[in-house]
Amino acid sequence: MNRKTLSQKIIDTCLEMTRLGLNQGTAGNVSVRYKEGMLITPTGMPYHLITPDDIVYVDSQGKHEEGKLPSSEWQFHLAVYQARAEANAVVHNHSLHCAGLSILEKPIPAIHYMVAVGGSDHIPCVPYATFGTYELASYVSEGIKKSKAILLAHHGLIACGENLDKALWLAQEVEVLASWYLKLLATGLDIPLLSHEQMQVVLGKFHTYGLRIEE
Repeated sequence: MNRKTLSQKIIDTCLEMTRLGLNQGTAGNVSVRYKEGMLITPTGMPYHLITPDDIVYVDSQGKHEEGKLPSSEWQFHLAVYQARAEANAVVHNHSLHCAGLSILEKPIPAIHYMVAVGGSDHIPCVPYATFGTYELASYVSEGIKKSKAILLAHHGLIACGENLDKALWLAQEVEVLASWYLKLLATGLDIPLLSHEQMQVVLGKFHTYGLRIEE
């Protein structure tokens, strides 16, 4: 896709993320891999006001084009692309249940086989660091190597994928898992988990599972 088409796709993804209830206000951000860097949403702009010309290019060294300001979280987006060669899109949001679990600093364990959508037997939660910092980007870099979706302590969710549709689909799936886990935790009961062996079987099957979107 050319830059204008990709930029519009970023905007459409942001609007869909809000429509699905995964985000609110100006929170969250979206990017796609582009040339030697990425295209990313600008800082502090409501999604419905963003135009393709507002989308910011940031190169692989973190330098952005003049006259535009990228999202304050650009560092961890770049960290995802550097950590996962197959990732071409990153979605970050403050979805209700994922953010709730992140406040508890809890990963999502193997409560259901769909936990495998991230490519691991759990959805990790990386340590807290101030938003927009190199420290947070370094935590994201380590966490995203383990799973295509991670929680950020006291913050929210990051999901990546081969394209924006797959990244958004993954973000939705993890939000559902987070909602189930919070409800289970609220019961105060011991939560039965799938075993390591059971999850390995599922992970094997998930090599050919997921949203099929033509590139």
